[in-house]
Amino acid sequence: MTKPLSIRNITAHYGRTLVLEDLSLEVAEGELVSLLGASGCGKTTTLRLVAGFLQPTSGAITLGGRDLTRLPAHQRDIGLVFQNYALFPHLSVADNVGFGLKQRNVTGDARTKRVNAMLERVGLDHLADRLPAALSGGQKQRVALARALVIEPPLLMFDEPLSNLDAKLRVDMRVEIRQLQRANGTTSVYVTHDQEEAFSISDRVAIMHAGRIMQLDTPENLYQRPANAFVARFVGFENLIPMKVVARDGALVTAEAAGGVRLSFGLEQFGEIPDDFVLACRADGLTVTDNLAVEGIPATLGLRTYLGRAYQYQCDTAAGALVANGPLSRVLQPGSAAKLVPVPEQCTILKPE
Repeated sequence: MTKPLSIRNITAHYGRTLVLEDLSLEVAEGELVSLLGASGCGKTTTLRLVAGFLQPTSGAITLGGRDLTRLPAHQRDIGLVFQNYALFPHLSVADNVGFGLKQRNVTGDARTKRVNAMLERVGLDHLADRLPAALSGGQKQRVALARALVIEPPLLMFDEPLSNLDAKLRVDMRVEIRQLQRANGTTSVYVTHDQEEAFSISDRVAIMHAGRIMQLDTPENLYQRPANAFVARFVGFENLIPMKVVARDGALVTAEAAGGVRLSFGLEQFGEIPDDFVLACRADGLTVTDNLAVEGIPATLGLRTYLGRAYQYQCDTAAGALVANGPLSRVLQPGSAAKLVPVPEQCTILKPE
């Protein structure tokens, strides 16, 4: 039976090096939460702490109210799917999948029936007698997934499970993982450094940095409304422009950036705007135009790059170096003057750090 996971105020060290600092995370029953971040951010350490491979310096880990904090790994009954598959090379596909059942004293017809049913679910029933050496990477990962699911664990954990696969197979496998996880309703924690993978597969995503969770939210909210500058940069907001409000007129706010650049913001589009804020925009959030009469950020265009859907320009402005996209219908030359016009739905307001 699947159960909720609770990580409360966990601190962890490698020797004297602090790896996690007062980290807390709640994963609801049946939810899939991804831990996303660069190497060294603490995501794999978090997984290893929950799995029982490491011990925290302080804090508590519970699964369905059961305290796991000091429990040995083999007593936690957690399903694990690893990056390197971790299959037994001398065992057939069926025996690999059934290994966890054997360890739990599920024998005879009962074990055979559960193994066969799981192999059918992952599309490997026709390969039951093969050894791992005769399987492709995707097939090996399906075996690893089947082995983790067949024991019906209360918690399923994935450690970079798709990083050894090619690009197309990664997309196919993440869809399969998500479908199987939803069908089983298994509480899951998924570790990855791949933003697209995390966003496509998760109910919520925890973006991590330096042993802390910087924001935990749905993929949609993370992408559209990052909580701080670190998360904004992580999800692709290339342009962070510090601004100060100089006038308020009902639902309209006028703010000024470095160099005296002034822009108008509607509260209906942007929500509440503090006196000091950071305008965060992706390249799509600043439209390049050679109509110098419109309101926007004056810019001198630099390097132009063809993206297929737009031209992207490196821009020199009084507010700093910015990246902005322009339409394919009008090619502008490096060195020419332009305006960068914010697109409200592609921008967000951040509090200054």
